[in-house]
Amino acid sequence: MTEILQQRLPYDVDAKRALPGIAPLNMADWLLVDEAFGAQMAERARLLQEQRDDVLAVTDGAGPAMAELLQYVLGWLAEYGVGYDVSAKQVRRPDGVTVPIDRDDPMGTLGHLVQEDLCLLEKRGEEHVLSAAVLCFPASWRLAEKIGRPLTGIHVPVPEYDDALARRVQRLFDGVQVDRPLWRFNALNYADAVLHQPRSRIQPSETADLPYLRTERQCVLRLPETRACVFSIHSYVLAR
Repeated sequence: MTEILQQRLPYDVDAKRALPGIAPLNMADWLLVDEAFGAQMAERARLLQEQRDDVLAVTDGAGPAMAELLQYVLGWLAEYGVGYDVSAKQVRRPDGVTVPIDRDDPMGTLGHLVQEDLCLLEKRGEEHVLSAAVLCFPASWRLAEKIGRPLTGIHVPVPEYDDALARRVQRLFDGVQVDRPLWRFNALNYADAVLHQPRSRIQPSETADLPYLRTERQCVLRLPETRACVFSIHSYVLAR
């Protein structure tokens, strides 16, 4: 179990920002590899093998954005991915595992490539809708309840997500620019260290004496061709 936990964070969770807490991010810092990479990637592979329907979902019409996302991540790894070796047909990860590139299964391939969970949000009508995702490490929400829903539906029943914040978040997704990603983090306390926690509509406790700190580094960027937004989640769990 200890191998799947991190020992440190790349940011200060006590440095609180006003919601939604967004800051600019250097493109080279988008995807991360930390000391739990190998163990977390093994857990991702297990979940994709044994519980694929729980951790991967797509909607009709998401094909072009998924294909672009896969190619975008491959390009990013080739340019910035320390320890990655990217070729036309496969990728060798920093832990030595080789992943074949399956363009017929873009989200599944991505789930084996990077430590982040990846959600695609596409503008359909007035709001961005969760059109596809590989979400191996949900923190108290179920992908099946959120896929195909707009931002306002995705955040129900988060108490802080009122109408004013919903408008601000929608403006953020409308305004994010290509090659100018944004990032934020959250931090909550958990009773156990399990990464896959798809509890339906149950919020974790904010009681400070629980044994594990769980925090997500969340990034938003825009794909240049389909204009879809990518919401990436790097999950950290640390023993207190």
